[in-house]
Amino acid sequence: MSFYDEKKTVAMLKDPSLKSRAFSAIVERHSEKIYWHIRNMVLSHEDANDLVQETFIKAWNSIDTFRGESQITTWLYRIAINVTLSHLRKREIETVSLDEATHDIADSMESDVYFCGDRADALFREAVSNLPEKQRLVFNMRYFEEMMYEDMSEILDTSVGALKASYHIAVKKIEKFIEEQD
Repeated sequence: MSFYDEKKTVAMLKDPSLKSRAFSAIVERHSEKIYWHIRNMVLSHEDANDLVQETFIKAWNSIDTFRGESQITTWLYRIAINVTLSHLRKREIETVSLDEATHDIADSMESDVYFCGDRADALFREAVSNLPEKQRLVFNMRYFEEMMYEDMSEILDTSVGALKASYHIAVKKIEKFIEEQD
């Protein structure tokens, strides 16, 4: 299925003989976006890969409950967000101290092949990682993914106004963090 048609894909999902093929098309179409969405939240390539797999496993296991009332992208983002937040909460419980967590983030970024090593980039990533999870999520969706507030509202089930406020507060916190480091 080289050309992706959402309505056809949803219809194929309902046909047991075509369900696997339709889901493969979904994975092919959406895995990179889901990867980068998760990656901006967890920073680690390995964690992001694991969470993408977990997202698609959960999606496959609940594919029969997908009614097509929202777009497949919206549904996948909701699953990815829940999987990622669950992972982050679990890591928070396991984290010994904030200093240790910050050190781990810095080490993770420096050893990452996608990290350019620029001090400003490192400060920026650290500032984003220090945001509360909801603000980090909103910031990542808006800044990195350039997602429209209306789409975010549907995915997160939050008003556009609240999302704009969260984004604005996140930006101010990032600016303050970077100013304090210089």
